Formats: sequence, C-alpha cells, structure tokens
Amino acid sequence: MRTAALRRCLAPVLPAALPPGRGLCGRQPRDGGAAARKIIENAKKSLASLKRQNPRLEPTLAIIQAHNDHLIQETNKKFAEEVGLRVIHICLPEGSSKDEIVNEILRLNEDPNVQGLALDLPESLYSRKVLNAVKPEKDVDGLSDVNLGRLVRGDAYDCLVPPTACAVMELLEDLGGKTVLLVGASGAVGAALQCMLQREGAATLSCQWKAPQLQTKLHHVDVVVAGSTKPDDVPMSWIKPGTTIISCSGDLLSEKHNYGQQKNHAAENAVGSLAIAMRMQNMVKNMERWIQSQQYRKWDLRCLKLQPLSPVPSDIEISRAQSPKAVDVLAKEIGLLTDEIEIYGQTKAKVRLSLLERLKDQPDGKYVLVAGITPTPLGEGKSTVTIGLVQALTAHLNINSFACLRQPSQGPTFGVKGGAAGGGYAQVIPMEEFNLHLTGDIHAITAANNLLAAAIDARILHENTQSDKALYNRLVPVVNGVRGFSAIQLARLRRLGINKTDPETLTEEEISKFARLDIDPSTITWQRVVDTNDRFLRKITVGQANTEKGFVRQAQFDIAVASEIMAILALTTSLQDMKERLGKIVVANDKKGEPVTAEDLGVTGALAVLMKDAIKPTLMQTLEGTPVFVHAGPFANIAHGNSSVLADKIALKLVGEKGFVVTEAGFGADIGMEKFFNIKCRASGLVPSVVVLVATVRALKMHGGGPNVTAGAPLKKEYTEENLQLVADGCCNLQKQIQITQLFGVPVVVALNVFKTDSPAEVDLVCKIAKQSGAFDAVPCNHWSAGGRGAVKLAQAVEKAANQKNSFKYLYSLELPIVEKIRIVAQKVYGAQDIELSPVAQSQVDCYTWQGFGNLPVCMAKTHLSLSHQPERKGVPTGFILPISDVRASIGAGFIYPLVGTMSTMPGLPTRPCFYDIDLDPVTEQVKGLF
Repeated sequence: MRTAALRRCLAPVLPAALPPGRGLCGRQPRDGGAAARKIIENAKKSLASLKRQNPRLEPTLAIIQAHNDHLIQETNKKFAEEVGLRVIHICLPEGSSKDEIVNEILRLNEDPNVQGLALDLPESLYSRKVLNAVKPEKDVDGLSDVNLGRLVRGDAYDCLVPPTACAVMELLEDLGGKTVLLVGASGAVGAALQCMLQREGAATLSCQWKAPQLQTKLHHVDVVVAGSTKPDDVPMSWIKPGTTIISCSGDLLSEKHNYGQQKNHAAENAVGSLAIAMRMQNMVKNMERWIQSQQYRKWDLRCLKLQPLSPVPSDIEISRAQSPKAVDVLAKEIGLLTDEIEIYGQTKAKVRLSLLERLKDQPDGKYVLVAGITPTPLGEGKSTVTIGLVQALTAHLNINSFACLRQPSQGPTFGVKGGAAGGGYAQVIPMEEFNLHLTGDIHAITAANNLLAAAIDARILHENTQSDKALYNRLVPVVNGVRGFSAIQLARLRRLGINKTDPETLTEEEISKFARLDIDPSTITWQRVVDTNDRFLRKITVGQANTEKGFVRQAQFDIAVASEIMAILALTTSLQDMKERLGKIVVANDKKGEPVTAEDLGVTGALAVLMKDAIKPTLMQTLEGTPVFVHAGPFANIAHGNSSVLADKIALKLVGEKGFVVTEAGFGADIGMEKFFNIKCRASGLVPSVVVLVATVRALKMHGGGPNVTAGAPLKKEYTEENLQLVADGCCNLQKQIQITQLFGVPVVVALNVFKTDSPAEVDLVCKIAKQSGAFDAVPCNHWSAGGRGAVKLAQAVEKAANQKNSFKYLYSLELPIVEKIRIVAQKVYGAQDIELSPVAQSQVDCYTWQGFGNLPVCMAKTHLSLSHQPERKGVPTGFILPISDVRASIGAGFIYPLVGTMSTMPGLPTRPCFYDIDLDPVTEQVKGLF
C-alpha cells in the first residue's frame, strides 16, 4: 500500500522502468529487522550483477567517524561485507573541528578509488558547511543541498534519499490522511522526512522538544517521529494511546527504545540497523550511477555564432570579438568528467590520461590528416584549413569533431612567422593564450632538457677529479647510518650484469664499472635549449669558470621545440612509456663506443617528474566553440612535425564512432605526412581515414615558374592577376603530392585555400586537375573569410572519402638497413635518382647499426621549400642525387634522423622582428600586435 501510494505521488518524475515494489526509498516490510535483511540481500544481488558486468570494479565506501561508538562502526562494516563493498573507516578524534572534518572530506572527494562518502558525526558537526563539502555524486547519505534539492523537486532517479529518513518511511503503515509530528528532527533529515511524508498524503507538523505547544501536538497526532532523545521532563502520558512512535535518536542500534512505562497500544520501533542497510543500498545505487557516468556520453555542444565582417579584421581583433565558453562548460558538453580536467584560467584545461582507460571499449572515430603541397615561405594555411574543417563538421553539419594541433614555439611568435592559431574566422581562441606560454609544456621540456645537459657536464667533471672509491662513496652515500642503492642505481647494476644489492659487497672492478660512465666529450649530442630565437647561442663555450677546473668544451643551444624530449612527448602513449623513452635517450658515447643514456646518468625519474603535467593534452576551442587539443610541437625537420599521439587517441574516443579527429602535419606532404605515416602511425597503431591536401593558387604559380615569394615583401603581379598557364604548369607539384599520398593507400581530398586575388577560372582549373590526378575530390574553401560555413563542402567531401576503402600501408619495413630506408624515402617520395652518404654519415650509420639501433624508422631532415634538397628548385625536380651530410639519432623518441645538407636548430631574429608590434595595454591587460 505505502509503495503504491509513493509511486502515485511521484508518478510525474519516477521512471517507468522502476521495479515493482520499490518507491523512492525502496521500502519493503514494516518489520525493521526483516526489512534490513531483505534490503541487504537485494543490495548484495545488485552489486554482484554489477561486478559480473564490470570485473575490475572495486566499490569503496569511505566513512568519516568522529565519535567512539564502535557498535555503529561494526554494523557498517558487517553490512558492507555482506553486500560486497569495501569500507574505509576514517576515525577522527572526538572533538574534531568542522574544518578538520571538511579537510578530510575534500581529500576523499578527490580520491578516484572512493565512490561513496558517508558521515557518522556528533549532531554539533552536521552543519551546511560540512554536509555541502561532500561531492553530490559521492553523497550516499543524501544530505547535501544538491541531493535534497533533487528530492524536493521529485527527481527520484537522480537523488539519494537520506538513509534515516528512508528507514522511517519503511517502518510506517499507510499514511494517507494521518498527521505526523516530527520532534527534534531538524536539518537535512527533517527536511527530507517532511517532503516524503507529504508525498505519502500525510499532514506534517514539526517542533522541538522544548516547544510550548508540544503536549497538545503530541496528543493529537497519529505518528510521532523522534529525531533526538526525549528529555526526561516530557512524560509519555502526553502521547495518546495507539500512536505509532519511531525513534531516530542517537542510540540507533537498539532494537527497542522505551520512552517509559505506558499502557497504550503505541508501536515502538527503532530505526537502528535499517538505516545502515539503507546506506548500503544507497551505495549500490550510487555505484550504478557511477558506472553509468563512466560510459561514453553523447555530446551536447553549444556552438558559438559567427558574424564575419568584410573586410576581414586582424586575427587578434576577430579572436577578441568572440566570447569563448568557459572551459569546464566545454568539457562537460563533450563528455569529460569533472575529475578528468585540470583547469588553467577560464579557457584552458589539461585533460587527464585516465579517460583512455574509462573509454577503452569505445570505438574510435575517423582519423583525418591535413597535409599540404610544397609551400611558399608564407605557408599555405594548413592550420586554418584544419580549424575551418572542424568548425564546418560540428557547427554546420552537426558531426562531432576535434582538431589536434601542435603548440607553437615562442621563437617564431616574436621572430618573423608570428603565431600558429589559424587565421581569419578559422582560429583557436583566445589566440594570445594559444601562442604565449599556454599551460607551460614547453617550459617543462626546457627544464627537463637542461637538467639532463647539466647532469652530463657535472658527471664528466666529477669523474675527472675523483678516484673510483671517492666517486663511489659519493654516489652511494651513508644516510642515517645506512648505505643503499637507489632504484635507478640497482637498475644500472643489473644492466651491467652485477647482481648485487649490498653496496659493501662490490669488488673494486665492479665499483669502477658502476661509478664511471667514461663519457667521450667529443661524442656529446645533447644540447641545452631555450624557447627564443637567439642566433648567438648557435655555438658557445662552456666550463670557462675557474671552478670547472679547465674542463672546457664547445657546445650550442637549440630552440626548445627541437629537443628530443619534445619529440618523445609527441610520440608517447602513456606515462610509463614516456618514462621508458626518457631513460633511453642517448646523450653521448663512452670511450669504448657504447651509448650513454639518461638512465645511466640516473636522471630518468627526475625528468619524468618535470614532465608529469606536460603529458596531458590542453583543451581549448575554435571561434565557433568546437573543441581543440593543443599538445606538443616537435620540429618538422629534425623531428616528425606532428601533434601528440595521446591527444589524437583521447580525441578519437571522445568524438564517438561517427565523429572525426583532424590533425595537421608540418610542412609539405613529402615531409610532415611521410613522417606521420612512417613514424607517428607506427608509434600509435592508429590508421588514418583521409588525407586533406592543402593547396593555394599562389604556391602553384610559384611551382609553375613564377617569381620568388619572400616573406615581408609584396607579391609580384603574377600572383595577383589571373595566369592560367602558370597555374597549370605548377599543378605538377600538386600531382606529385597526390601520388605520394597514394603510396600509403589513403584517400586524398584536395582543399584549395582560396584568396581574394584568385580568379574563378584558376580555382576551377586546380580542382579539375586534382580530380584527374587521382584525388577523391577537390574543393575550394573560404573558411578564412567565412568561418566553418566556408568549409562545408570540404567537410562533406571528407565525410564521403572516409567511407571509402582504405588500404593503408607503411612505405618500408623496419627490418631494412638504415641506408635502404633512406633510399626508399628519397626515391619514392622526393623523386631522387639516388642518395649519397658523406663519410661522416656512413660512419654514423655503421655506429648506430652496431649499437643495435638499425631497426628504427628514419626521420629525414630536409628543406621544406622543395621536393629536393635545394630550396630554389620548385615544381617536381628529377634526376638529382640526395646528399646525406650526417646521420643522428633520437633513440628515446625512436627514430634515426639523416641530415640533408645543413640544418639549423636555432633560428635567428630578423632586422625587424614581430616584437616591435607586440604590446600590453596596462589598463585592460590586453595583448596587442600578435598575429
């Protein structure tokens, strides 16, 4: 009867699928003991079913207790064990303050291994501050304002009812038309009881034990619910015969609570163990909700409206005119959980890698790579196309999509190139935050890189100035009377074949072998880095101070994004994988020619600590409010020039099976795309669905014989007036890049990035030639001036191409010799007749092969301005011999990089750098002059 009445009361809000016989509290019989047993049995069955479906599930309830009532503790423990729950009891001293309670609550809120949190506290500590400190999703006692608000609103499926209130309702008979007095039942439990009683059709009164009209009220009601212990000066004779009495007072676990001798027919029931059984039931219900929250969530994305202006304003003016969503709102819209993001300001957030475990069974979306033809020095707009494409997919076609971009170096931002957030109405916003600092990843790389550089020189100095014994005693010191190896030192001993753990047992030969790395300074390849264009750091001398005792050597600085640690960040697949890669970094050879690694120097753990936050991708948004990951920014010459594997993997899970992840490869398809396929896809195991090949009429005219294009100089008239012959002649480069893409078996869509000086005839000619040359489609794009609306046709073409047959394959086998892998890339991709290795390059190839690194992929360091090694040779050069001047290795990142000619790893500043135009408004704190 009572369950039916409650169901009728909650009919508008209770789901139709709620099992028969269960209301808001899941009430069963009126007998407290039998009801508790039944509830525990049902909770046990429900939890067992959840565990069968989720074998690794370990539901954990934390209970904070601040009293010495061991009976309550034991009952909680007993019931939890019966149900199959793990319980953590945090027993705080009696007299603990509210702040101490709150601090413990906040700690448990952030513990991902705790799914439920309950409080067993003295009445004086149950304040709103304490109750609302509990995260609503962990509040199994249902006492937070959020849970109570849901209860009052009637959201039965979304709220957890306070167990004590639920137990009271379980014990009462049909309440329709009856009057219930709540005495001493204040606060959250009292409010919940009033709400539930009224829904059952009861009239409710509420007062304290000291209320002046208490006797009258007690004599006229049908049910009395005592929320606290009755004072001795309130006699039982005040209660009329036949009144039902429910006790919720402090001695909850007594089966009977007598208010004194009386001869009426009052039914006396103690809430007792029933409330704790209800708590366990709530915990199981909470686990059901928790499991549901871990599933993939459908996106509920609110896109931002664009109102493009003509003429198109500057990039920073466009960026500033748009109001981005708060990043926590964006994160929720795309299905991220609150504990999966770490917010930086209002518009940036790190995303934790735990998401990959949560969504491991979720199918990946489609994987799209944006590459380009051989560019002019001005660039052809790959980043802009990438942003325009995702804006079109999501904001205009309602298809989930994610852009994954590299983080730009501050060197070019303040040098000559400017920022890299896209441009016009296809940008990542706020663009100044994107281009400056972001979340500090490059600074972390700089710190880690330079710590390793410092360790190299320091180790050489100490080995050169100490005996074996002195060196060993300092490397393995006595601490608090005990001498022991650190974990990384034990690992080095094992690699050396010394299976000992007691420092006192090593022989003199073993001590020397362990303590001395014997680094050959002439073989050091690890350089210091800084994220600034500084040409005067291209060659430096270190060790000139007297304290370095004459150990001087020549060295250099690279720009920070050229660090191997940046390449490692971009290719790693997990924290463990990153740590292993960091340890494998080869910094030099010893005097026997063996490689010396970061692991040998004992610095691997410290490097991992410096990189622990940098490994998490940064979430931002486009001008139209669609999501973007910004993560890693390796050079596209001495490294592979792609954003991170982890950003791609996370994005592919978030977009869902029908969604799209669009990422960009640096430089032309012959460089960035080739490395994406042969290096990045090998590391990630991901298979691309489509390649979008970006071309411009401007670049095609250059390849057709047009005059030189120079950054900062006005374009010649050949580029601003219609010239169909130049365009037709230059399409040879586009055709070659399409052929390169086809080597990997992936469909290609050509995106023609249209400029206002391009004529319709030129645009039509390029699209026609592209399709005749094997492109799945070729589409003109106007996203720079129109936003996502200007790339809708491109998005539709990409969606269709993604459904085509894909026969993706790598260009070469890793088992081939290093020289043969270089030759395959040179001939099949660049169109070279053959390769020619210098004696230095051949020597390095032989050395790396001898050291066991011959089965790594090759990462060609070549100019991006030509398919050949000569920047001035445009179009499709043929018949050339590709010269390999040197061969180097990034063992941690996992590739060998041959140098084609001289390759600078430290840019310089021009006569007039970008910083002349960059300023800060001291009143508004707005950045000016970025582009």
